[in-house]
Amino acid sequence: MPITDEIKKTLSDPTPLYALAGAGDLAYEKLREVPGKVEALAADRKGAQEKAAARLQEAQSLLVGAPAKVSDAVTALPTDLKALQERAQGFALQQVGRAVELAVKAKETYDELAERGKVVVDKARPGAAAEAAGPAELAEEPAGEPAGAEPVEAELLEDGGAEPTPKKPARARKAKAAPADSE
Repeated sequence: MPITDEIKKTLSDPTPLYALAGAGDLAYEKLREVPGKVEALAADRKGAQEKAAARLQEAQSLLVGAPAKVSDAVTALPTDLKALQERAQGFALQQVGRAVELAVKAKETYDELAERGKVVVDKARPGAAAEAAGPAELAEEPAGEPAGAEPVEAELLEDGGAEPTPKKPARARKAKAAPADSE
């Protein structure tokens, strides 16, 4: 039974959809910035080409002495296996700490995207304000209706929210009832 409850909870949780909507909204925002950045890159293209040519010449000059540097580095490697093992363990512990740190950052980013997506979804859904208000707040609204507005009845849904449905005028209800009474 706990497994089915967990599955139901997982399938009914809207957070992944909100995170997806938030990621889409963020991507849209960043894509809108692309044309400006492309124009800036085109303007800086000549300077970048000159820098690349200078770096290429520098790299070629370094390659001339590379074999000697590699052989020096190989001879300088520590031959003590115990020291190498300690360094490897220290490095592994650092990476575990880094992985935990990245997991925390990923969770924070996921939560931020979910919040952003919830805002996007709430703005996009028609009638989201009425659903967010809930039945108690709907009852507190003034009873007067704007001129020309169709009367609305609130039907309670299974989750406790209210869904507004148009109320039929009294003459339409009587007209429907009349043929049934005459039979």
